[in-house]
Amino acid sequence: MASLVVPDHFSADADAEGLFKACKGWGTNEKAIISILGHRTAAQRRDIRQSYEKLHQEDLVKRLESELSGDFEKAVYRWILDPADRDAVLVNVALKKPVQEYHVIIEISCMHSAEELLQVRRAYQLRYKCSMEEDVASLTTGDIRKLLVPLVSSYRYEGDEVNARLAKTEADILHDAIKDKALNHEEVIRILTTRSKLQLIATFNRFRDDKGTSITKGMLDEKPDEFASAVRTVIRCINDHKKYYEKVLRNAIKKLGTDEDAIIRVIVTRAEKDMNEIKEVYYKRNSITLDHAVAKETSGDYKDFLLTLLGNQG
Repeated sequence: MASLVVPDHFSADADAEGLFKACKGWGTNEKAIISILGHRTAAQRRDIRQSYEKLHQEDLVKRLESELSGDFEKAVYRWILDPADRDAVLVNVALKKPVQEYHVIIEISCMHSAEELLQVRRAYQLRYKCSMEEDVASLTTGDIRKLLVPLVSSYRYEGDEVNARLAKTEADILHDAIKDKALNHEEVIRILTTRSKLQLIATFNRFRDDKGTSITKGMLDEKPDEFASAVRTVIRCINDHKKYYEKVLRNAIKKLGTDEDAIIRVIVTRAEKDMNEIKEVYYKRNSITLDHAVAKETSGDYKDFLLTLLGNQG
């Protein structure tokens, strides 16, 4: 369930005018920007951008970039983009960082439906004039490349058919790979990157039932290297993405020097989807509301914007 609170009535032209006035003159009215954009769906934000350009012959995204700064500007920029375009940007940024953030690429590849991931690949090609698969292949190496390229290229079956016998067979394959410290085996990569999510969940459940422990706990003895961490991320994203996102937020908030990129990424990508469920998982795990935790670690307009996306009306 989404945390985003959207009003009953909407006018793209009125919102475009409201944003124009908020950016006009010497000072920017950040509160007005938050009150408009913080309560609009992706389709409505797209309509606002189109109306703004039609009325003022100006790109709203570029105008906001010039008016805002810091984490607030980054959060608004991530939010106002079409979801597929935003994910394309997130993948590109993750690849181009000095220390590449493979987990971001894995999140985007594993969370989406096959059609949604196809839209991200198309948005990436339109924005960067090359394919997402091409960049992932050219900017990564070794086992990480072997995992990431098929992940970003995947078009998984999404029906509800599950093969119990196959789940048993592939649970055994995964168990043997963990036992033999051979997570980079091509069969492991094939299973994780091609099977439907429901089939994989059945495999993970069979692993737990047969081996008496979850697959991620079974991997704890594996040398904590980059590739093992990437495989665990794939499994967690597919097996229970709400728990995965709760952990991302918990680590981002508890980190010495809050990881603002992670907080922004999770909130802007999940506010229209299942942020309320993630908030429930966060509260059960930490005995503090996510709203309170975010408010404690952020400030100013940036804080107000994130809390608005979290559905906090106070």
